[in-house]
Amino acid sequence: MHFPVTIEFGSVKILAHAILEPLGIFVGFRYFLYLRKGNADAIETGQRIWIIIGAIFGALLGSRLVGGFENPAELLASDNPLLYIYQNKTVAGGFLGGLFGVEWVKKLIKEKKSSGDLFTYPMIMALIIGRIGCFTMGVYEETYGLPTSFFAGMNLGDGINRHPVTLYEIVFLLVLWISLVWLEKKYTLADGGRFKIFMMAYLCFRLMLDFIKPHYTFNFGLSTIQLVCLAGLFYYGAYILNPKKLILYKHA
Repeated sequence: MHFPVTIEFGSVKILAHAILEPLGIFVGFRYFLYLRKGNADAIETGQRIWIIIGAIFGALLGSRLVGGFENPAELLASDNPLLYIYQNKTVAGGFLGGLFGVEWVKKLIKEKKSSGDLFTYPMIMALIIGRIGCFTMGVYEETYGLPTSFFAGMNLGDGINRHPVTLYEIVFLLVLWISLVWLEKKYTLADGGRFKIFMMAYLCFRLMLDFIKPHYTFNFGLSTIQLVCLAGLFYYGAYILNPKKLILYKHA
């Protein structure tokens, strides 16, 4: 397999990643609309639209800010710091930025119902498709792992066997999706429980995954993304300490 992977249309070559990333967003949003149509949404349409707007702008801001500060040395050395921040992004920052964007909008519009459950499976689907796109870039995008002798190591374009961290993430997301479906067959979750479990699981995964990825590391041994993940887990601390808050009852 040659990286980066391109798709040819006649004489034109397009990076597969350039197609798969927007495709993931499109498919994920269509899946969200499908789920919303098939399941009565407790939030009325006007309120839901404002929540989606909050999620979009929050995710955009969060992904860029965390991505921009992922390597403080490069940021400080850049000729145009704002452009540098705009050109860098990360999913973990996008998720947390989207979360806070939604919570801020909900306070403005006085919406008290949980809004995340309907987003959960579409987000997983969109992320899986997007990560396939990241994998097709190999070492030509900063979503690859450290050199390894582990059996899953792959040559991602530089002749060195590396952890294919995007594939690890895809497997994790599929297992998490299946686990959530199984859990909801066994238990009735509290309102917002599905989304909270997803976020806590994903933040834990990304916290650990960054130990096998090349990145700027602070003197205390953690990266910017790992600090952001810890902040997100602290936000959900009450549910981590008492998981029973997420489950209403077990099915007979």
